[in-house]
Amino acid sequence: MSHQHNAHSSTHYDVIIVGAGASGLYCALTAGRRGRRVLVLDHANKAGKKILMSGGGRCNFTNYFVEPEHFIGSNPHFCKSALSRYPSWEFIGMVAAHQIPYHEREHGQLFCDDSAQDILTMLLDECAAVGVQVRLNTQIDSVQALESLQISDKEDKTRFQLITSKKLNKKDITTDAKPSQTRYSCTSLVVATGGLSIPTMGASGLGYELAQQFRHTLIATDASLVPFTFTDKTGELIRSLAGISLPVIASNERIAFKLPVLFTHRGLSGPAILQLSNYWQTGETISINLLPDTDVTALLLAHKKSHPKQLIRTVLTDNTDGALPKKLLAALQAHLWDDIKDTELANIKDERLVELGATLNGWQLKPSGTEGYRTAEVTRGGVKTDEVSSKTMQSNLQEGLYFIGEVLDVTGWLGGYNFQWAWASGFVCGEIV
Repeated sequence: MSHQHNAHSSTHYDVIIVGAGASGLYCALTAGRRGRRVLVLDHANKAGKKILMSGGGRCNFTNYFVEPEHFIGSNPHFCKSALSRYPSWEFIGMVAAHQIPYHEREHGQLFCDDSAQDILTMLLDECAAVGVQVRLNTQIDSVQALESLQISDKEDKTRFQLITSKKLNKKDITTDAKPSQTRYSCTSLVVATGGLSIPTMGASGLGYELAQQFRHTLIATDASLVPFTFTDKTGELIRSLAGISLPVIASNERIAFKLPVLFTHRGLSGPAILQLSNYWQTGETISINLLPDTDVTALLLAHKKSHPKQLIRTVLTDNTDGALPKKLLAALQAHLWDDIKDTELANIKDERLVELGATLNGWQLKPSGTEGYRTAEVTRGGVKTDEVSSKTMQSNLQEGLYFIGEVLDVTGWLGGYNFQWAWASGFVCGEIV
């Protein structure tokens, strides 16, 4: 059976987008509005799985305050063009037009009142309205560039051919059913496959494989926006405090975040830790200021003069600028000053109080690692941005090939920034494909 690839063949599309996540769907609806014939392919059984689970099911879809410094990558300037051409107000306008109720939380984060499903439904409705086709359960078997094969229509260049097959479900696998293959061709191919985080949601390395097939460089990938794990005595101490949360300053040599930390059965989590993980390399020490609004050394030395009979724990319990949770205080006491826990301040050397103050204002911890891609919200690293146009997201190495969203080496902070990057990169690409 011969496959004719003329512009009117039912398997020819102007644009094929690989990945039905945030950036892929946004690119699809943008291109569809321009009258492009668009097909979105995804191997998952449902579009936008990560959208649905994001923000605890409420989807932190963007942020009021989006600046380039909220993003990291080997080229920090790369994200500027797309973010300036598609500010968060544009997306908020769309959400409002669809009458989706939303609210602001701290630091300008915007969440759905009801469910992340509202955002996904909006994207799919917008895609359907402009004739975008979305095919799920579809495996990409191969992608080939057909070096600008001329077609009867002089304007149209078929640049890529994709061979796909239906993903078989379990009952089919027992029979000798072979998945039937479908051949597609397109002028523009957009890779919107996301990163490696949360494999249970269908994350795979396909986007990176495609990038390498077309000679792109990859910046080493790593789980990010992810909790830290600890071994040794510190690990035991942290696990014993599971469930406790308090505001801290979590920092390393590069950056500091004043946000809550959460002690868990596996280690440290919470916004302060997730943010810091974007800037952390294996083997580094982190610092946690447990009383960010108090100079603990000054407090202890002052109380030694004014209340010499007091105990350290009393001073820390009565501190008006932020008291430590009782359970945490007891655990730290056992860990840090067990030998002098019942000694009056008057009888404790100043040096010891200075040292203890420094520890509480800068507890040095060395994570053994992170929880990894299983729980990471995002993948750090990816397709090197120096080889991609920051204005159109087109590959500098292969005409008609585009990369958008998380597959690129652009990683946002926690707080709606990774979604805003998905919308913005999808938009600028959708305007041109």
